[in-house]
Order: sequence, then C-alpha cells, then structure tokens
Amino acid sequence: MNERLTSGAAILCLVILYFWGNGSLSVTAPVEVNYAQTAKEMLSAGDWLSPQIYGNYWYDKPIFFYWELLAAFSAFGVTDFAARFFPALFAAAGLLLTYGFARRLYDARTAFWSAIILGTGVLYAFLAKLILTDMSLFVFFGGTLAAFFLGYYERQQKFFYIAYACAGLGVLTKGPVGFLLPGLVILVFLLAARDLSALRRICLPTGLLVFAAVCAPWYIYMYLVHGADFINTFLGIHNVLRATVSEHAKWNVWYFYIGIYFIGMFPWSFALPLALYRAWRIRPSIDTRALFLLVWAVVVPVFFQLMATKYPTYSFPAFLPTAILTARLLAHNPRVLRGGAILGMGLYLAVVFIATNYSERDGHFSGKRAAAILSETMRADDLLVCYGDYTATVPYYTGHTMYALATREEIAARAPKEMSWNSKNVMPFLPMDELPADRTVYLVVERHAFDAFETEFAGADWEELGEIPTEGRTKLRLYRRAAATP
Repeated sequence: MNERLTSGAAILCLVILYFWGNGSLSVTAPVEVNYAQTAKEMLSAGDWLSPQIYGNYWYDKPIFFYWELLAAFSAFGVTDFAARFFPALFAAAGLLLTYGFARRLYDARTAFWSAIILGTGVLYAFLAKLILTDMSLFVFFGGTLAAFFLGYYERQQKFFYIAYACAGLGVLTKGPVGFLLPGLVILVFLLAARDLSALRRICLPTGLLVFAAVCAPWYIYMYLVHGADFINTFLGIHNVLRATVSEHAKWNVWYFYIGIYFIGMFPWSFALPLALYRAWRIRPSIDTRALFLLVWAVVVPVFFQLMATKYPTYSFPAFLPTAILTARLLAHNPRVLRGGAILGMGLYLAVVFIATNYSERDGHFSGKRAAAILSETMRADDLLVCYGDYTATVPYYTGHTMYALATREEIAARAPKEMSWNSKNVMPFLPMDELPADRTVYLVVERHAFDAFETEFAGADWEELGEIPTEGRTKLRLYRRAAATP
C-alpha cells in the first residue's frame, strides 16, 4: 500500500507540474502559433473538419490535434491555458501508459521508476507544455505498440484491436507515420524473434477495419471536399517532401538523433549507456520483453535518421521503451535512481518557475506584449502590417489580419509552389508600393529588417510606439503612421 501511495504521489506531482503556470506561458512563434491560430479560425468559422489559417485551407497536419485545441477553446475560452491544456493532459496519460505497460511487463517497482525516468527527462517535460502534436502522437504510438505486444505476449486478441484503434488515432494526429512506423517496429521485432508466423494471429483483416473506421472518415471527407489539393499538399509536401528534401539542411547529420537522445533524456541519458555496459559485462539473456523494447527504441530513431528532414521531436516515441529499459537496468542502483529523480525534478521546477514568471517580459518568442501595445489604440478599420520575419503571434493576440510587406518580386518568389517548402508561406502579403496613405497603419518591424526599414522608409512620418523586449536585444519595433489628411 505504501509503495502504491508513493508511486501515485510522485506521478501526481509531475502531472501538477505539467499544468502549473500554463496560463502564464504565451503562445510562441513560429510553430505553436500555427496550431493555435488554425484552431482559433476554425472555431470562429464553425468548421471542425477543415483546418484553415489566414483565411486559407491548411493541410499541414491531420485533424486530431486541432480537435483537442477546439475542445479546450470551447471549454476554457481562447486562452494560453486552454492552448496548453491537452498537451499537459496527454503528458499525464503518457506517464500512466508507461507505468501500466511496465507493470504488466515486469513489476510495480520497474513501472514506478519507468514513469519517473520518462517524466523527469528534459524533452518529455518540455513537450508536456508545448502546443505541438508530439505528445498526442507519443500516447497513440505507445498505445499501439504496447497493446500489440500484450496481445502477442499474453495471446489475448482484444489487445490487437486496441492497437489498431490507437494506430488510427495516430494517423489522425500525424499522418501515415502513425501506422507505418509502428508496423515497421512490429515487423523488425518478429524478424528478430524469428516468429513471422505471428502475423497470422494479429487479426489483420478485422483489425484493419477497426483502423479504417477510426481514421478513414476524415480523410475521405477531406478528399471529397478539397480534392487533389489536399492530397498533393498533405501527402506530397508534408510527407514525401519531408522524407526526401531537408527542411533544415544544417540538422541533416548522422549523429542528430544521438544528440537528441543525450539532451532529451537528461539527466538519465548517461545512465542507460553505463547500465548497458554493465549488462554487457555480465551478459544477461535478452528475453522477448527486452528484445521488443530494444527494437522499438532503436528502429524509431534509425527510421527518422534515414529521412531528409529532421526535427528534435521525431524520435520522441522511442523514449517510452528507453525509460523502461533504463529503469530495469538500474533496478539494483537505487542511489542512481533517486539522484536522477531529484536532479530531474529540481531542474524542471526551476525551469517552470523561471518560464512562468518571466515569459510575459520576454518578447523574443512571442508577440503578446507587442499585441497588447498595439491593441491600446488600434481600431477595427486600421491596417496592420509587418516588415521582416512574420511574427504570427501578433495577429493571433490582436485578432487583426496582419499583412507581410514585401516587394512584388519577393512576394512572387515566396508564393506557395507545388512540392516546395514555400507552401508554408500562406500569410497575407501586401506589396510595399500599395501601402495606403488614407488609412492609419500600424507596423511591426522584426529585428532582421531594422536596417532595411531605415533605408526603405526614410523620411516617412512613422511614430515609434515601443520596442519588444525592453530589456536585452530588441526583437520587435512598433510604429504607427496616421492617415494622410485629405
């Protein structure tokens, strides 16, 4: 009983931290705001099926995460807390999933430390607060593979159907990878276990019907409504292009996900290699359970390493089996376990405290403060424009459409094109030579354009309203130009 109470209290403490201060954390650019703005526009339009941003249909991600945001906005209003509600909730679900799976595989002690190791790791703790799809995918991906293995190991068919349903939710969250990658992990595991005959036991025909029933209706709807545009953009650009053309070439290095592991699993990242070294010296037998966890932990990062586009969060689903393996291998090192837990929890407490107390003063990642200054005097018929990188959080918090100022040549070059990363440039543009003189104009200048602003707008009657942030390196400058007198 005491062990259960201790486990429950520790996990509850982590869950509280995941929700703590979320109302004080501004939506950031450039990624978080894309999800929040899309859900905000969908809510305003009353359309819960077709993602849209800046008045355009938006096929970057499937629908499930937008449903989470829409549900939270409907329940709590369009607030910072609401935007971060479901990532925190799914982080709690991920801990419970890890605990339950590890306990089913091994015992309560292993389950407890698996949840603690996972929950105090740097990447998991951060993703619990970020407005991203990755925590939702983590739960559905983990649910798929955990359910499969329980069905395989315990020979209970009901778990296979749970696996297919979770895979369907994964596809609704992140696309085909939610089905294909768990399938690859399963195939490699069965090959390693020399048990391909198990494919006849996993209820494939009926399971695929369950899978299709979960995810196919939305995809069919999108194709019927939006046609080839949806297919070409979603599958072509956001799946095929990501796999073949690097979005961030500097990250396309062979050691990328090794680095992500050591950073993301800190303070546990150095414990697992040491534990594996000790295990290698004593040469323990690798049973079916350990084999499955190893295959899962290795196949996921290797798969994404072979893809051209790399993101720090792509290999995140591998952290679940890694946490269980770490807990198992460190079972006889209670000092290491306790020390890592204290260090991880302490670091997270410090980070959350700093973030929640200073985020409002920071204007480097969010335009919330800039939006507040602009909203003090900006009227509904005033024009809001920006110069330099598009700070999407400004229109998100003001509720005003913001146009990106550029030359006609720049606008043509940045226009969305098929099978090009320019497809993300869906923000509204305004040619600089069309800036109206008969309207009051509010201008947000991003730091990369400070010098160009002085050149392009020299002599113009712009009133400076402020700088963001006021401390440290300036990120944004705010200006206003009154309408010309007739």
